Amino acid sequence: MPEVTPIPLAQLTTLRTGGAPSRMLDAHDRAELVDALREVWADGDPWLVLGGGSNLFAGDEPFDGTVVRILTQGVERLPSPRDGYARLCVEAGHDWDALVALSVDEGLSGITAMSGIPGTVGAAPVQNVGAYGQEIVQTLVEVELLDESTGEVSTVPAAELGLGFRTSALKHHYGSAPARRAVILSVTLELFELGHAAHPIAGEQLRTALGVAEGEAVSLSWIREHVLETRRRKGMVLDADDPDTYSAGSFFQNAIVSAAFARTLPPECPRWPVSPDLDPVLVIPLDSYDGYVPPAQSVQSDVKVSAAWLIEHSGLRKGFRLPRSRAALSSKHALALTNRGRASAAELAELARFIQGRVQSEFGLVLQPEPVLLNVEL
Repeated sequence: MPEVTPIPLAQLTTLRTGGAPSRMLDAHDRAELVDALREVWADGDPWLVLGGGSNLFAGDEPFDGTVVRILTQGVERLPSPRDGYARLCVEAGHDWDALVALSVDEGLSGITAMSGIPGTVGAAPVQNVGAYGQEIVQTLVEVELLDESTGEVSTVPAAELGLGFRTSALKHHYGSAPARRAVILSVTLELFELGHAAHPIAGEQLRTALGVAEGEAVSLSWIREHVLETRRRKGMVLDADDPDTYSAGSFFQNAIVSAAFARTLPPECPRWPVSPDLDPVLVIPLDSYDGYVPPAQSVQSDVKVSAAWLIEHSGLRKGFRLPRSRAALSSKHALALTNRGRASAAELAELARFIQGRVQSEFGLVLQPEPVLLNVEL
């Protein structure tokens, strides 16, 4: 069993908080990972799987349980049943940005806009990572899961993972348990074989972010380079010399609200329509059909609104910090809470609660945290 001396989570997470666990296991390959998890589950102790540590906010107290670090690596290119596409089967511990770089090198399109997102591939479907109009749900085919309830490995299609805006059936949402307690072993994506020549960008959100005109042709490598530069300007690419990157990325989710509530917000607040669920199929038995078909119900789209805008317009500017606190909003991006130097989890939680309170007072909306919270409350 790959047991190692426990390392404080403050050394393994990008927010740089968290005590040491009681026990730590390092799994370098698929067999070690499966064996480690089955043993931990059989013991019945609290457990946590850890990839890149970029989406975890851990409390100051030691974690009374076992941390399993997923260090598996590897990418296998597979044929696709669709012409012009290729599939990549990727081990869960593989670095996400390294995968994006590989896809660009091979001329494969579908995840380039997600360049620079920290963390591992196995964590990506858990919260349906996305950026600039691309989300992993758009390219995800299936995952291999190890279920806690059975200890068995199964291949699960993307459609069965409950993927939504920064969520899935596997995610530990703040204040609730996941719908399915399982660990991803591998991820299979299907990407378009675009090649290295310049092509127009299809997505408006990405074109706007990069300042590219509709119809203007650019290459995948150009897109990746400029996405990385855009994220660096916001402090969203990890850099040991930049305290603005000592964060969990966007700490609060952009809020999904009803169209009616969105109309109560100032018109300047950035917003994007969210496609509504399709109406269920109406089935009328022939023996009861009288010639009348009820009219379709009009469904208004929900609206996604900018949490960063709400924070700044509640009076909290970039770089804001509470008195004597070592936690602050990023000086580059109002949605990131940063550790400015040995800040405790308590200091970061205090700042998060203060932000929630200000936004609720100004706009009547409670922002929800995006990272997984361990041994800490808001």
